[in-house]
Amino acid sequence: MFEVRIHSRGGQGGVTAARLLALAAVRDGKYATAFPFYGAERRGAPVVSFVRIDDSPIRISSQIKKPDLVIVLDPSVMDVVDVLQGLRPGGRVLLNARERRDMKGYPTFTVDLTGIALREKLEVAGSPILNTPVLGALAKMGIVTMESAKSAITEMFSDPRNVSAAEAAYRELVA
Repeated sequence: MFEVRIHSRGGQGGVTAARLLALAAVRDGKYATAFPFYGAERRGAPVVSFVRIDDSPIRISSQIKKPDLVIVLDPSVMDVVDVLQGLRPGGRVLLNARERRDMKGYPTFTVDLTGIALREKLEVAGSPILNTPVLGALAKMGIVTMESAKSAITEMFSDPRNVSAAEAAYRELVA
């Protein structure tokens, strides 16, 4: 089973990114579950979402304590949350950033999701929405195929800018 933990802030699209990733994995013929963990949050508060992907039906619905992949949509969350806690040996990190950062020796992939969202004018209430561009980065990492990523995006969103943002993140991801 492949387990993903997504760290974001309310309003950035982290919860929807988890749903999109699960939907794309299903389009790839896998089983997948996605769910958020948050209290009475407000826009801007830290939020954690989880995704499990497997070749067999998934019967676990608990939080993910030992992920294979950690996604950080807002690096400022790292000031208040240890995003690497429990990351498995050999685990990977996908970071929304312009520049590469050392994540305690874990293989780290970076892409400027915020810049892509702003270029594509994917904003709600002035905040860039990162859920569709991150799916393109995940496709580049081999978590899902780009074909399934595009299928999931078009199923949830009719605006073609969402697919354009995913394609940009696919091209711009740095390993």
